[in-house]
Amino acid sequence: MQRRHWKLLGLAGLAGVAATGAVVARNRREHVEYDPDNLRAKLHDRLGDVPVNGNGAGPHAGVSAPGS
Repeated sequence: MQRRHWKLLGLAGLAGVAATGAVVARNRREHVEYDPDNLRAKLHDRLGDVPVNGNGAGPHAGVSAPGS
């Protein structure tokens, strides 16, 4: 009787792993991959939509370079 419980627990664990793998695979397939030029164009368009501060500074005003 004790051995049967362990078998059921093992089967339930395998079913959980399989279900998780199916969800991850489905989410991975929905991911859209862009070519580098298309991605660069999209990022430039989004950067162009960022409002400019009143003092003429762009979206990165006040951000210092690393190490400065």
